[in-house]
Amino acid sequence: MYLIHTNMAAAFRAANRVLCPLTKSSSCSQVRVQIQWRGQSTAAAATQTKSTEPQIQPEKSKLAPFIAKRRTPKIQEQYSKIGGGSPIKKWTVTQGEGMVKLLDEMSPHTAPHKYYIGFRYVHPLTEEAIEEMEKDGVERAIAFTQYPQYSCSTTGSSLNAIYRYYNKKGEKPKMKWSIIDRWPTHPLLIECFADHIQKELDLFPPEKRKDVVILFSAHSLPMSVVNRGDPYPQEVGATVQRVMEKLDFSNPYRLVWQSKVGPMPWLGPQTDETIEGLCKRGKKNILLVPIAFTSDHIETLYELDIEYAQVLANECGVENIRRAESLNGNPLFSKALADLVYSHIQSNEICSKQLTLRCPLCVNPVCREAKSFFTNQQL
Repeated sequence: MYLIHTNMAAAFRAANRVLCPLTKSSSCSQVRVQIQWRGQSTAAAATQTKSTEPQIQPEKSKLAPFIAKRRTPKIQEQYSKIGGGSPIKKWTVTQGEGMVKLLDEMSPHTAPHKYYIGFRYVHPLTEEAIEEMEKDGVERAIAFTQYPQYSCSTTGSSLNAIYRYYNKKGEKPKMKWSIIDRWPTHPLLIECFADHIQKELDLFPPEKRKDVVILFSAHSLPMSVVNRGDPYPQEVGATVQRVMEKLDFSNPYRLVWQSKVGPMPWLGPQTDETIEGLCKRGKKNILLVPIAFTSDHIETLYELDIEYAQVLANECGVENIRRAESLNGNPLFSKALADLVYSHIQSNEICSKQLTLRCPLCVNPVCREAKSFFTNQQL
């Protein structure tokens, strides 16, 4: 999640990172806060990194301690195989710096811009970012999620955390808040994905290139969450559709889901099972695309690159398998972030219309309170 502040406006990136706060002075500070899918582990290797695994309510409150205890040694081993930790904070800083530089050029009357970083379960925490913003005298803040596609388990969870921060203190925020809560079809985001896919397709043998199956892989959700009306699956699907339109539907493709945890039914088909099924049916040239992540972390570097592209592919007899590079330090992605913030500031809107609608079968009362907190903000 990013938080950015200027002498006129600020953006707080709610789910993954926060963007844009406005201070009382002519200076500005930006915050980028990232929400993680994978919960914070008690293992040192895991707690020092930022990863992504969905926060599930209410089931998680009962299962989290058990799952964390069972998974800690496994997670430690996985991190050791990708260099000992996740690069997600490094890429968050890189993307944030690029965004701020562009914002200063695009919107000089609100410059300079600064960002803060906040995570849900590891330091710097969302709450710590807000405290720093309050100390800096921010007057206007934009919560800017780094998950392009909205889910109650990611962006929604971070927005709830912001609301809880103020509710626990029993104080109204000193700064005015607005939200960039989703951006699954932003043109520059789509262009980034399409460019990265095309670069990888060009590396397949020419005679195999048109037969490559593109697997867009996103973090899965328990069906209990999906069936409550979480918009995440349809928004991920919207991103996939726009990317394939940009590629002129050059190859066959599927949207698949990874990182299932526990015995509950999860959204499928699962990425690993899809790879196995394709190989059995003679489709042995595969391109993996992490479509719901904006930077590398354990789900890309270990799950996709090692578990699937090396171990599983070898077992299944895959001929050629590649993984599209994550957006990471792509300058065009920083431009997309800057454009999102700039457009949001110009719109003078609190949030998207979608954010005002709760999941039809929502079971979390905090969601209602958090949505009310943000939609009642006065800019």
